[in-house]
Amino acid sequence: MFALIWGAVRTRTTQVLTVLVLTALAAAVAAAGPWFAYASINRAAAADVAAAPNEQRTVSVQQISTIEGDPQAALDQLESTVRGQLPLPSADPITGLALPLGVRAGGATPSMSVAYREGFCDHLRLDGPCPSQPGEAAISAAAAQQLGLTAGDTLTLRASQNADPVSLTVVARYTYADATGPYWNNPLFKAEQGLDPAFTPLDTFRRRELAQPTVAFDLTLPESLLRGDGGYRLGPALQEAQYRLAASGLRLVNSSGPLLTAINHDREEIRLGVVVAMLQTLVLTWFAIGLAGRYTGRDRRGDAALLKLRGSTRSAMLRLAWGQHLLPLTVGALAGLPAGYLLARWLSGPVVAPAQRVEALLLSLAAVGAVLAGGLLVLAAVEGVVLRKPVAELLRQVGSGRGDWRAGLADLLLLAIAVAAVYQARSSAPGSGLAAAAPALVALAVALLLARLLGRIADRGGSVAMRTGHLRLGLTSVQVSRQPGSDRVFALVVVAVALFATTLGLWRGDVAARAERSGAELGADRVLTVQAANRTTLLRAVRAADPEGDKAMAAVIDTGSTPPTLAVDSSRLASVAYWRPEFGPVGLLAAATAESPGPSPVPPITGDRLTVRVRSEGRAPAALGLALQNESSGAGVAVQFPTLRPGEQTLTAAVTGCAEGCRLLRWVLSSPPERNGDLLAAPRGSAVTVRALTQTGSPVEILGAAQLGDIARWRPGTVGAALDIAAGDGTLRIAADPNKAGNPDIGSQVFAVDAAVPPPVVMAGAMPEDWRFDEPWLGSYGVQPVPVRIAGTTGVLPVLGRGGVLLDLETSRRIAGDANPPGRFQVWLSPRADAATVDALRRAGLTISGEETAARRSAQFAGQAPSAITRFGMVAGVVGLLLAAAAIAVAGAVDRRGRLEQLRALRRQGLPLDTAVGTAYAGTSVLIVTGLIAGLVAAAIANPVARVAVRGFADGWNVLPPPGALGWPALGIAGAVSLVVLGLVGWLSVLPLIRGLRAGFTGAGFTGAGR
Repeated sequence: MFALIWGAVRTRTTQVLTVLVLTALAAAVAAAGPWFAYASINRAAAADVAAAPNEQRTVSVQQISTIEGDPQAALDQLESTVRGQLPLPSADPITGLALPLGVRAGGATPSMSVAYREGFCDHLRLDGPCPSQPGEAAISAAAAQQLGLTAGDTLTLRASQNADPVSLTVVARYTYADATGPYWNNPLFKAEQGLDPAFTPLDTFRRRELAQPTVAFDLTLPESLLRGDGGYRLGPALQEAQYRLAASGLRLVNSSGPLLTAINHDREEIRLGVVVAMLQTLVLTWFAIGLAGRYTGRDRRGDAALLKLRGSTRSAMLRLAWGQHLLPLTVGALAGLPAGYLLARWLSGPVVAPAQRVEALLLSLAAVGAVLAGGLLVLAAVEGVVLRKPVAELLRQVGSGRGDWRAGLADLLLLAIAVAAVYQARSSAPGSGLAAAAPALVALAVALLLARLLGRIADRGGSVAMRTGHLRLGLTSVQVSRQPGSDRVFALVVVAVALFATTLGLWRGDVAARAERSGAELGADRVLTVQAANRTTLLRAVRAADPEGDKAMAAVIDTGSTPPTLAVDSSRLASVAYWRPEFGPVGLLAAATAESPGPSPVPPITGDRLTVRVRSEGRAPAALGLALQNESSGAGVAVQFPTLRPGEQTLTAAVTGCAEGCRLLRWVLSSPPERNGDLLAAPRGSAVTVRALTQTGSPVEILGAAQLGDIARWRPGTVGAALDIAAGDGTLRIAADPNKAGNPDIGSQVFAVDAAVPPPVVMAGAMPEDWRFDEPWLGSYGVQPVPVRIAGTTGVLPVLGRGGVLLDLETSRRIAGDANPPGRFQVWLSPRADAATVDALRRAGLTISGEETAARRSAQFAGQAPSAITRFGMVAGVVGLLLAAAAIAVAGAVDRRGRLEQLRALRRQGLPLDTAVGTAYAGTSVLIVTGLIAGLVAAAIANPVARVAVRGFADGWNVLPPPGALGWPALGIAGAVSLVVLGLVGWLSVLPLIRGLRAGFTGAGFTGAGR
């Protein structure tokens, strides 16, 4: 038996190699599936973690505690309690304390926390020593500039106006070494609406004024816990711990729920997507193996007939047939096993966890075993049909027809399944049941219908062509019509091309979607996160580093405000930003800003003394001051004139810090400064008329009659009891309303206007509910809300998405003055920016703390489930195309001898050589070309019918419309690649036939030369 099997294998080398290749391709995909799934699940979890907000990666246990002069004991007690009730393996805690207080900054009292965080000096860039003694503190560079403090100065904070002060000695200024790193995930230790915290040693909290801080125990969740390695279920563990901690009076701040949900969703999506792609490949493989068995079975029909004549049993003949197939199937499976592992490693990286490696190996072996077992069953079924036939039919060389009622019934069944799949794909549950395979089933339905149509056309057209003398067309049609199994090869080509085109379109769409999202979320091709003292220094540094304005642009993002805001240097937006049509006209904000620039600026203040001519009214003592801003550093400069006396007077005050030029921000009308330096609102009934403002050493007035008498240059506050202002006759009158009570924060300031007020903005999304009576305003311009003018609306904005406000950064920094509203400072870089641009930014004084590029972010999204599934589906599509090519090869190899004899017989009867060669080429070419066109048509039909679409992102992001799944470029590329692959294989399969025809033959003295 073995000798017979080996002899059959050696005789039919081409058919054996074809089955081997088919099995190896399918086994490679099957073996790659488990390895790819495990690696992709881990990679998707890492991508989800990287894309998640910081708070979703941190668990914090907090408690407002009375520490009774022993802060270390409070930390130890909290840590002991948490470790007992929140046992998380491989999680390192970070402890700290924070107490929010208030600090005087100009006319406002922003919040500023006194904070201790374990190891804080290791995560800060300090320009002085690390605070080590009680009462020492390090404050941020931005806070130091806004408060006007340097090393050695005293920082005074209060819980309330009448509370005892907390005095700290500033020993250093800091910037965050890694502001977006896990160490700073807890918002207690970063500024949200006020100033950055003042970090101090733990012993500072022994003071009575700091006796009730918030004690925090923070855990950064490792990826292994988030992924659930080893079967660990983090979600239920945190939920149970939350109840236990609440019973102990502790609050668990856990925002990891969305992240855990995304990781679990990705895991299930990857598993389902890989299984669907594997099953589609297996079905195509078994179909192709069945075709190969059917074609090669024609050569074995004679062997079976002889064995029957010699009395062999059916089981013996089946063992002989199986033996011929078992060798290529086994070798192909063994070859595909390592190939699949290497393919998965190339696509998604290695599987690191030992337990996952074992599981992946076992699943790979099982999948390859399924390929082998399925191939054997398919071939057994094909051989069983052949062995049931009588000897006379086995010896007959002419086929028995195209098919019987069983084939028609099978086609109808497949059509019904395709209709069911389309229904599910278009229903409310498109991811269930057969919906995932709907594109392939639609392509199969189209293939079956066109295969029958092609057969009928060949039947009718062949006879007509032969009667009318069109030999080449007639012979080709007859060949297609009478070739047994050609309709199944055609169907396989159609399905394979359709799947390849669909997967290629989905892959291209996924790449485009990731690129579009990356650009929309970042706003530019490359974004630097920078640290600067304020908006003035940010703008000045960027403009100095890129004077042409085509490489870099300053931006400030505040997602904590309502609505979120994005402030940009609008004059550079068109040159630097990544802009899409969905964002609206790119020049809208710049044009609106240029159309209403506001009053022209007054001359800069550069002297060391200011003189003001005023007339004072009111009985109670009052004081007049000025708030200035250094136009180089953005630092605030306070000027306090002597106490006012009734009547006309001229007052002079010293100015420090304006040698480089300052601009006027606001007048401050207050009570005379108290001993502690605080300014209280002016007494009720106080009024001051300003007539002129000059500076020493300059003949030009800072404020003359034209400026003081122009009401457009002045505005009151927007909250509470604002000062009354009146401009006219070359003077400015400032009065405190006698019917309102004084307040240290309200009713003491009159703001100078040197920008458009209300400033123009571009709005995306619905207006906030507190914009009543269609009166929009924003709190992102400083301490007090500022009315705004909506210059345009759009559906989407970069960075902000479907809801937010785009505003001009220069306008906002002028309105904000020396206030420092919260926001994330960035520098957007265009593709033209290079390393020299970044170096210029550093030389201009910016500290770069982070960098992100659209390409890097797109690569991160590539690790999530939708992209992983698309990549594996693309591999399955390529393998399907190769399976179709192999089927064409085996069909050509098996039919080569019979076709050569037929064409030689026709040559003896006078058929020209060129017609014979053309007929030899045409038979395979027609099958390939018609199958290719039909496959592209089937893909185009399946696209809308089965609602084929680019998969959404794992986190549900849908700000921009997804790209089309199958456009003309994808169809064109798929058609060209398919034509090259199938055409090359078809040409190689026909080439021996052509050589046989050209070589001629002996017999009756006839040769093919010259004919």
